[in-house]
Amino acid sequence: MSRRRTLSTKKKIALLVSAATVAGGGAFVMASTSNAAPPKTAAESTVCQGLATALGNNERFIEGQRANPDAQSQARITNREAVIAQIKVQQEASGCVVGESAQGSQAAQPAAPPAEASQPAEAEQPAAPPAEAEEPAQPGSGQQVCNGSTVTLSGEGGAPAASSNQFPAGTKLKVTNLDNNKSTTVEVTSVSGSCVLLNNAAFEQVREPGKFLIRRAVIEKVG
Repeated sequence: MSRRRTLSTKKKIALLVSAATVAGGGAFVMASTSNAAPPKTAAESTVCQGLATALGNNERFIEGQRANPDAQSQARITNREAVIAQIKVQQEASGCVVGESAQGSQAAQPAAPPAEASQPAEAEQPAAPPAEAEEPAQPGSGQQVCNGSTVTLSGEGGAPAASSNQFPAGTKLKVTNLDNNKSTTVEVTSVSGSCVLLNNAAFEQVREPGKFLIRRAVIEKVG
C-alpha cells in the first residue's frame, strides 16, 4: 500500500510541474504577442508612405488598363500585379500595413497643369522657379516638367529606367533629389499612372537610405 501511495504522489507532482510549465509557456506566448508593435501606417512612416504610394500608382495603372484595354493590356496588368505583390512583401518587411495604398504623387500632379495654364495671368507663379534656385547650379539644363510631383519607385526590376503617363517611350528624363543632390538620367520605357516612376535600379541611384519617397524632386526632360 505504501508503495502505491508513493508512486501516486510522485505522479501528482509530475503532473503539477508539467501543467505549470505549459501554463508558463502560454503566458510567455501571450506576453510576446501583446508586446508586438502594431504595423505602421503611411501617415506614421516615410518608408511606409513611399511604399503605399508605389502600390497606389500601380493599382491606378491597372485600373486604367482595364478601363481602356488594348492588345498588350493583359501583359501589362500581369506585370504590375507581380510588382504589387513585391511591394506588399517590402511593406511587411518594413513593418508597414500590408496592402495600404496611397496616391500621394497623384494628388500633387493635377495641381501642376492648372498652375501652368494660369501662369501668364498669375503674379505668384513666376515665384515658383526662384524657390528652386538651387537647380541652375546642378548639372543639366533640360526643360523642367512635372512641377510639384513627388517621386517614388514602381517596384520593377531591370536596368535603370522610368515609366510615365505623360511622356512616350524613348523620352529621357533627369530626376534630381534635392535632399541629397543625387540625380539620374533615365529613359521612359513603359506607361504608369504617374508623371514619372523610377524602377528599382534608378531609384537606388537617387534615394536616401531607408526612404521610398522623394518629396523634393526636380524632373527635367533632357531628350
